[in-house]
Amino acid sequence: MSGKVVKVGRRNRLAVVKQVPFGVYLEGQFADILLPKRYVPEGTQIGDELEVFVYLDSDDIQIATTETPLAQVGELACLKVVEVNATGAFLDWGLPKDLLVPFSEQKQRMVKGRSYIVALYLDDRTRRIVASSKVDKFLNDMPARYQNGQPVSLLIADRTEIGYTAIIEDCHWGVIFHNDIHQPIRYGERLQGFIKQVRPDGKIDLCLSKPGFDKGAMADLSQQVLAAVREHHGFLPLNDKSDPVLIQKQFAVSKRTFKMAIGALYKQRMITIEKDGIHLVS
Repeated sequence: MSGKVVKVGRRNRLAVVKQVPFGVYLEGQFADILLPKRYVPEGTQIGDELEVFVYLDSDDIQIATTETPLAQVGELACLKVVEVNATGAFLDWGLPKDLLVPFSEQKQRMVKGRSYIVALYLDDRTRRIVASSKVDKFLNDMPARYQNGQPVSLLIADRTEIGYTAIIEDCHWGVIFHNDIHQPIRYGERLQGFIKQVRPDGKIDLCLSKPGFDKGAMADLSQQVLAAVREHHGFLPLNDKSDPVLIQKQFAVSKRTFKMAIGALYKQRMITIEKDGIHLVS
């Protein structure tokens, strides 16, 4: 009789069924799965449910860990090559056993020390977790159903003559044009962006600031900034000299848009802009 379905290469919530000197065994679909002692939370008892990542050890036996890898099966990530040998390239994905990219799954021959965007999947034949830099075949080839202005997760890919390509929600390709980039970005970086437009031919234009900022939207942003300053007891460690990445992370807008919003608040004498950040006028 089989137990709970276990997804290899993904996080699972599994119950402890046996305690042994070298760890605990968790319920598996066809066999119990070892969680080595070094990962077992203190005070764990039989019947407790633990959140674990399940993968295969060097003997291709399912094993669990409470560590979180940099990516799971079905996801994309930018990972660094730590070794290249006759089998293929091996990537650091945050677990003791490195992640294999077979030569047949390398878009270009990988070089030790460099980082590449890859897709993680289960090999149909071996059921091992492997990766591929031929990411196109793992993306969605159905027409995109995004709305203009929709916030989306982006994985920055290659720089081109017109801007940067980016993978949207791990599903579709898009382009960020140079004139829509107001902050430093780099290959393999994950950040939030917005759908600028989906063209009739299906190609997708992206931007890093919410498109269509009108006076009303700018006023809304000014109020968001003012609310943030108040929530932080009258001080926010951002100003017109701050790193664009920090501004993007806090308010999901470009540095230029942020400067316009705080400039409006300054003119209304609601804030002062100092070297250490924004101060609320009492």
